[in-house]
Amino acid sequence: MQLAIDTSTAYAGLALVQGQQIISELTWLCGSNHSVELSPRLLNLLAQNRTDINSIDGMIVAKGPGSFNGLRVGVSEAKGIAYSLNIPIVGISTLEATAYQFAAGGLPVCAIQNAGREEIAVAVYQRKPRKGWVRLMEEQISTLESLPAKIKTTAIFCGEFNEAALIRIKKLFKSRAVLPAPAGLLRRAAYLAELGQIRLAAKDYDNLATLQPLYLRRPPITERKKPF
Repeated sequence: MQLAIDTSTAYAGLALVQGQQIISELTWLCGSNHSVELSPRLLNLLAQNRTDINSIDGMIVAKGPGSFNGLRVGVSEAKGIAYSLNIPIVGISTLEATAYQFAAGGLPVCAIQNAGREEIAVAVYQRKPRKGWVRLMEEQISTLESLPAKIKTTAIFCGEFNEAALIRIKKLFKSRAVLPAPAGLLRRAAYLAELGQIRLAAKDYDNLATLQPLYLRRPPITERKKPF
C-alpha cells in the first residue's frame, strides 16, 4: 500500500492506494496550519481504514511549487516515514499532479498556481498517442498575460485561481480556453498517487537525502532588525 501526501497549498490532501484501488482519500482546507493538522489527519485516515503506518511500502509526496512552509511540512513528513520504514519515496511536481486530473481529455493542460506579486507558477502537460504523458512547458514563474504567446492552441486551464484570474483567462484565450467546473478544479491526492505509483513501479526512486521541495522563487527573508 502506498501513501500520497500533498501540502502544497491551502488545500491539503492524503491518499492511500494499492494497485488500481483508491483505498481512501482526504482533501481539506488547511490554510497555513499544515504543521498541526497533517499528522493527526494522517493517523485518523489510517485508523479509519483499520491499518497503520507499517502497512505503507511506498511514499509519494507533492514537492511543489507551492507554499514554502506547507511544502516543508509535507516533504519532511514523507521523508521521515520513508526513512523510519526503509521504503522508497518519489517526489512529484504539484503542477503535474494538478494537470494529470485532465490527462484523458487529450488537450494540452495548463496548470496554474498563484505565486503572488501578480505572477503565477505554471507548467503545461499533455497525453500524446505514442509518447504518453509529457511535459510541454517546464515549471516556471510567469504572468497570465504572457501565456497566449506560449500556448497557441486550445488548452485546458486548471489549478487554484480566483474569479478575477478566471475572467482574465477567458479574455486572453477566448474560445481556446477550456475551463473545468469549479468542483473539478480541486486538486486530488489520488492523481498524485497514480503518478507516484508509475515511478515506484519503474523503481525510479528519489534519493531520500537529496529530495527537496521545488521552490520556483526564494521565500522572502525579513531583514534582521539592528539592535538598539
